[in-house]
Amino acid sequence: MKTLVLANQKGGVGKSAVATQFALYQRRQGLTVLVIDLDHQQNTSRPLRLNETVEVVEFTASDVFEAQRPPPLPDGALVLVGGDDRLSSLERRPSEHNAFANRFLASLKAWSRFDVCIIDTNPNPDIRYAAALIAGTHVLAPIQLNQEAIEGVTALLGHNRYGIGLIQSTLNPELRFLGILPNLVEPTPFQRGNFQALAKNYGSLLLSQRSERGNTFGLIQKRTAIAEAQAAGLFVADLPKTSARDAWREIRPVFDMVLEGMDLAVAGRVSA
Repeated sequence: MKTLVLANQKGGVGKSAVATQFALYQRRQGLTVLVIDLDHQQNTSRPLRLNETVEVVEFTASDVFEAQRPPPLPDGALVLVGGDDRLSSLERRPSEHNAFANRFLASLKAWSRFDVCIIDTNPNPDIRYAAALIAGTHVLAPIQLNQEAIEGVTALLGHNRYGIGLIQSTLNPELRFLGILPNLVEPTPFQRGNFQALAKNYGSLLLSQRSERGNTFGLIQKRTAIAEAQAAGLFVADLPKTSARDAWREIRPVFDMVLEGMDLAVAGRVSA
């Protein structure tokens, strides 16, 4: 099972929309998908609970850290382990942190029948965030194109406890960083300037795809159709609006970059 962790140490960057829409896309591609929401704000859980194709388990994400044995999952092809309010209290129990991480890893191993697991993390680095990185196979970092988010890339990679580089070197050498994904992008001079600064300082870390014409960088524009799809619990390509079809045509190549980066074979394409 490939495990994609969506990570950023700053909130409000649209991680949950990426997690939700990518999960629904992968299922349309014929993959079996497990989604785990480790954020107590539950912004990934809410839209997926509204979607009739998603099977929601009775236990929640905090139970995964606390259960002595991995809880059993149903046989569904798209399964959600939802977030809950208790997740934020785990960091205040430092004597149990090792046990939490070990239980989380054991559960993912027990649930390996899925093709892919998507983990949405909380923005503040803590034991939940660390456990996801320890158990993950790949990391994707959505960011917004503002100076604060760009400066946060250093913390994302080099945090003295939970930086991706430290996790790779000490606890999970198989973890692969897929790249930084600019999200909620608007066509303004300010954002264009910030993207140029990001490409200059962290160009090698941007999600990209090589071709004969050079590198193509992945980015997701800010579209009202994405927010509407999230509110309705729908895959954006299913929203009955021309704007949604246009948004999906922009998003699909980015998601395909991620699939390629994860070495995931797919059954076909979703038309728009």
